[in-house]
Amino acid sequence: MRASECDIVIVGVGGQGVILLSDVIGRAAVKAGKPVRGAETHGMAQRGGSVINHTRIGCSLGPMVAPGSADVLLALEPAEGLRFGHFIAPWGTALVNLRPVLPATVTAGGAVYPPVEEILNHLGRRCRDLRAIDASGVAGQAGTVQAMNVVMLGALSRFIPLQESFLMEALKEVIAPRHWEANQKAFGLGKAEVE
Repeated sequence: MRASECDIVIVGVGGQGVILLSDVIGRAAVKAGKPVRGAETHGMAQRGGSVINHTRIGCSLGPMVAPGSADVLLALEPAEGLRFGHFIAPWGTALVNLRPVLPATVTAGGAVYPPVEEILNHLGRRCRDLRAIDASGVAGQAGTVQAMNVVMLGALSRFIPLQESFLMEALKEVIAPRHWEANQKAFGLGKAEVE
């Protein structure tokens, strides 16, 4: 990763907060005075479909991260990390939430979810640094499992060129005040998971 530039690919399924995370990162980059570009795909997101976001900090080119060049792959769901693992650079870091969200085809018996250990082994071969986090469990410690994405944001904060203060300011702008304390705790716990 270049000192002031960072290409991030965030993946998950609808309802996990991929779009919220990209919004927070974008706002934080603007607060830091860094150029930022992004693009997202979330066609069936409201029904648990695949969601992917490209966020490029310090980039003056297009918004899409090229395959094999993401400094960080942030996977809120393990199989989505596998699906989009081709974006991670050999020098990159993959941050993966260990808790699967089973698609309807799996729960109906029409498909089999791959073992999480196999997913992690595959991703680990693609990048320099793999960090597996039970972000859903950690979020429960913060008081709400819905803050799983913020746990992952806390972990991500250790790998991107943005000051924590800017990330926290941006997060506070998009979180309802009644949820702020739990999300603040979730961020800190996520950061601690990778320190």
